[in-house]
Parts: sequence; C-alpha cells; structure tokens
Amino acid sequence: MEENVFTSRIDLASLNEAIENLKKEVGKVIVGQDQMIELLLAAILADGHVLIEGVPGVAKTLTAKLISRAINVDFSRIQFTPDLMPGDVVGTSVFNPKDAAFQFRPGPIFSNIVLIDEINRAPAKTQAALFEVMEERQVTVDGNTYPLAPPFIVVATQNPVEHEGTYHLPEAQLDRFLFKILVGYPSPEEELRILQFHHKSVLPDLLQEVKPVLLAEQLEFLRQQVSQVHMEEKLMAFIADIVGRTRNHKHIYLGASPRASIGIMKASKAFAAMHGRDFVTPEDILFIAPAVLRHRIVITPEKEMEGGTPDEVINDIIHATDIPR
Repeated sequence: MEENVFTSRIDLASLNEAIENLKKEVGKVIVGQDQMIELLLAAILADGHVLIEGVPGVAKTLTAKLISRAINVDFSRIQFTPDLMPGDVVGTSVFNPKDAAFQFRPGPIFSNIVLIDEINRAPAKTQAALFEVMEERQVTVDGNTYPLAPPFIVVATQNPVEHEGTYHLPEAQLDRFLFKILVGYPSPEEELRILQFHHKSVLPDLLQEVKPVLLAEQLEFLRQQVSQVHMEEKLMAFIADIVGRTRNHKHIYLGASPRASIGIMKASKAFAAMHGRDFVTPEDILFIAPAVLRHRIVITPEKEMEGGTPDEVINDIIHATDIPR
C-alpha cells in the first residue's frame, strides 16, 4: 500500500488508533454501512455537521448514537415534530420570582453531539433556530449570547420518501451541513449478517458493550493534526474548478457556495489523515466531493423531470474536470 512507502511528517499514529477504535466500537452493533461511518468520522475530525438521508430502518439514528457513545462527550437527541417551537431547541428565558429576574434555561442544543431526528418534520420557524448555532456555535436569546462548549456537532436525519407533514429545509440551512450522506439498503449478504447478529443478541445489551474510546481533549488534538495535513496548490485549484463549474452548468439552477470549497478541503484533509497520510491526493477529493456538494446544488426543473439527480450532475462535472497528477 502507498501509505507504507513514505515517512509521514505528522505523527498520525494516535489519530489512526482513535479511528480504528471508534470503528471497532460502532462495529459491535452496526453491520455494513462503511461509507456512512467513514464520512461521519471524517466530519467529526473536520468539525462539520452531517445530514443523513435514508429510508426508515437503515441504522441512521443508531449509528449516530453509537458514535456519540464511543466519544466521551455530552449527547442529546431532539425529535423534530410539527409542534416543536424554537425555545424547545435552543432554550428560553424563565422568570425566577426569588431573584425577580429572568434566567436563561438552556435547551437540548447545548450539548456536544446533537442528534436531530427527522429534521424536516419541524416548520421553518423551528428550523431557523438552528441557523446561528450551527454556524457560530452560539445562541442568542433576549439579546444575550450564550456560547456552546466545543466540540459541537449536529447529526440530523431525514426520510426522503415521506412528504406529508414534512417541511423542505431552506438552502441556507442545508449549506451549514458539511455532508449529506445517502444511506441505502444493505446488500443480501449484509442483511443475512444482520439477521444472524440479532438472532443471537438483544440490542439494548449490545449498546451497553459500546464504550468511550476518545476524550474531547483528544479529539481537539486530532483536529489540530488534521489542519496540518498538506494540500498542494494544484489540488486547491482542482477543488475551486469543480465548485466553480456548479455555478454555470446547464443542468444546475443554484450552484455551490465558497463554503462548499472550504468543506471539500477540510474533509479531504481529514479523510487523508484517517488513511495514514499527511497529504491530500486527488482520490480523497473525488471521494469527498459528492457528499459535500449534493445538498448544495439545485438542479433545473427540466433535469429533474427527466429523472436526473444531483449526484449524476456532480459526477458529470467531476469527469469533465482535469484531475491533477
């Protein structure tokens, strides 16, 4: 393997050990879904939020819960519903008669890893409550600003097939997610392994077997290492070229923002470090780019009526872009 033929300028041994330990803990319960787990771990190292889309029953929520158990940080889960109010998420000011003053009571968003289930089931007013906290890691209520303690990662899930009682996520909010991960059905072999797994074990017992293997302080150190991963200027130009092509493509109505370029760069560095390299390759960018771009572009109605998807258009753009070597 290429990883073994060079001397790394950054000692990534602790990072690689942490990633393997996290995968091992999650693997105690989850069968398959390797790409989802890889991208989730890359997002954690790149300090980015994640949107996971898939039909019910493909372990979206369970995987997020398991990763939060394997990292020794605070975890909260918010079930989005049509009657959920912004104050139910970020918190609210409550009058305290004893002090004759209002006191801020933090909501469940004040945690380290926040799982938002069915994010598209809450109306726009509640979704908008996430704008500030996802971008600036702080909440402003009644003119007072309350910062969140790092790390802070939102992992949101949504169901792509149910439309009744759901609300489309605004583009401004979608842009705040580093990745949109699409989760499909398991293969026949994986489904058989799932059945064999659950035939012998009970899920609550399995969850108890997942132990914390990474501390918040260690995660901060690993993120600093990721920021030091080298990226050649020609690869930065490659990223800028891909993102730029989304803004003048005939099948794209709305192209990706500069936040997408930064996201591809940061996530590519994390993915390279996860695989023992202190430098980014074009293959890292090619793997990362679809997950960063698919929720940031809007294809034209004509292309959508033809059955086209954002992934198809992104694939066309990547193939039309010269890959640096």
